[in-house]
Amino acid sequence: MNFLQNAYNGKTEWWRYLLVFFFLFLATQIGSFPLVLVALMTLGYDMQQFDLAAKNNFAGIGMDSNLHLFLMLIPFMVLIFILYVSVKYLHKMPFKDLVTTRRTIDFKRVVFAFLVWAGFSILMILVGLFWSPEDYVWNFKPIPFFILLLISFLFLPFQTSAEEWVFRGYLMQALGVLSKNRWFPLLLTSLLFGLLHGMNPEVQKLGSIAMVYYIGTGLLLGAVTLMDEGTELAMGFHAANNIVAAFFVTTDWMVFQTEALFVDVSEPSVAWQLFFPVLILYPCMLFLFAKKYRWTDWKQKLTGSFKEPKQKTVHDPM
Repeated sequence: MNFLQNAYNGKTEWWRYLLVFFFLFLATQIGSFPLVLVALMTLGYDMQQFDLAAKNNFAGIGMDSNLHLFLMLIPFMVLIFILYVSVKYLHKMPFKDLVTTRRTIDFKRVVFAFLVWAGFSILMILVGLFWSPEDYVWNFKPIPFFILLLISFLFLPFQTSAEEWVFRGYLMQALGVLSKNRWFPLLLTSLLFGLLHGMNPEVQKLGSIAMVYYIGTGLLLGAVTLMDEGTELAMGFHAANNIVAAFFVTTDWMVFQTEALFVDVSEPSVAWQLFFPVLILYPCMLFLFAKKYRWTDWKQKLTGSFKEPKQKTVHDPM
């Protein structure tokens, strides 16, 4: 069975998917209560200021940046819990089948993708520091920085894994059940992934051209998931991308405003950093993964059709 066919190891009626998406929406709203409450207290219950701050996800309102980051991650923890319960009890499917086709989740793949993309990301930042050192200000504050590291490595993976399991797992499998092909789930989940991030401050500053990066990233992660028959590589890549972004460089217009090592004080602009990953580094990542994991039959795995399997996978009790 391929990754999209994993959905048939459980119940696949359309109403189950609609109900779960409603539950996931509620999960994000419930998980946002702590951030909203702390923001209200920080702003002295000034609703006018609260409405203005909400447009920027309550960044820059005087709240401790590490506390702000942690509170931003709570909705994703709630979302994972609701997704797990929904898959197991509403779809009657082992949660592992939402993550991979392998017998168990391959954490070696997660770590490999994490290390490779973290290396590429740090190298890109160092090039930027060397090329335009005047754009960066050293910002190292020992205690806040080490708290940031702790939050980044312990809790940011909840956010990145939640997005992977919702988009490259649950939604991609749901669209596969609907379309019985691979290209439709790949394209639509990538578009929706980009649109979700369209609310980020970066898009507001740089304009709609920034969507090239987010949709391109969605296409990469979707292609990796389909070629590798699991989300492990996408999980590692996504975690590395966000963790490095959180602790290495920050700005006053990014979604992560943290006590990072450097502050980028340059004027926001569409630069090579936006297109270089999508056009150069992402194909390199695909090539590296393909060589290491011996991917073949690209056309079928990315665009081919499939049928509901006659025989479902037998699982060990979970």
